[in-house]
Amino acid sequence: MNLIHIDDVNITELLIYQQLRDNAFTKDNSFVADSSKVVNLILETEIEVKSIFATQSYYDEFSELIEAKNISKCYVATKELMQTIVGHKVHHNVMLHGVRPKETPLEKLDKQIVMLDNITSSENVGSIARSASALGINSYLVPTQAPHPFGRRALRVSMGHSSRLKLHCYSNIKETLKALKIEGYTLYAAEITNASIPLAKLEVAQKWVLLMGHEGHGISKEVLELCDHVVHIEMQENVKSFNVAVAASILMYKFKHR
Repeated sequence: MNLIHIDDVNITELLIYQQLRDNAFTKDNSFVADSSKVVNLILETEIEVKSIFATQSYYDEFSELIEAKNISKCYVATKELMQTIVGHKVHHNVMLHGVRPKETPLEKLDKQIVMLDNITSSENVGSIARSASALGINSYLVPTQAPHPFGRRALRVSMGHSSRLKLHCYSNIKETLKALKIEGYTLYAAEITNASIPLAKLEVAQKWVLLMGHEGHGISKEVLELCDHVVHIEMQENVKSFNVAVAASILMYKFKHR
């Protein structure tokens, strides 16, 4: 392992760790991840890693994992110097600069997909990714205009599990839903309507897409009309709704164990 010791804050190669804030990407689809749990999980994948920026203690603890990845640039500095270069307080001892993996074509996704409709919170995008991975639902379909699962915050909340999912970003939800129907998927929208089916009574197809809507506005009538079924989770009358990430977890579990 070739460690590059840093004692100068003005190193061009390290500016990426300061510039790539949440949901920012470069032309080469670079991303920045932080915390040892997230970084270590990424190191176990085939994702291209351009560099690691960490303290000596991180390299000492995880040298075997790092060496197996054969990373050309491993920068080492004190936590204080890392904070100066990054531009904010660092609550961890490692950061990683990588390249987002290529998206999976729509027709190559698994038979079970969780799909987002314009969810605005990076935390929710990351939390749903983590739950999907935990439940064995390995295909994630997200809109291009919403937070990306490889955004720094979403990746951190997912504990790195966004990197384990087959990912596809779509630009037009209506056209995408139509394409999924052609591929043989049954489309389920999570929403409360007069005709929505209680989750406990739902019969789930073998090949399905679960669509989760916007945190505040839910799913539009036009989109609901393109889905085969609308499902809701039964709850007490004085509770308006679940958090979308919590609802997604409950629904995915039921769908997986139909």
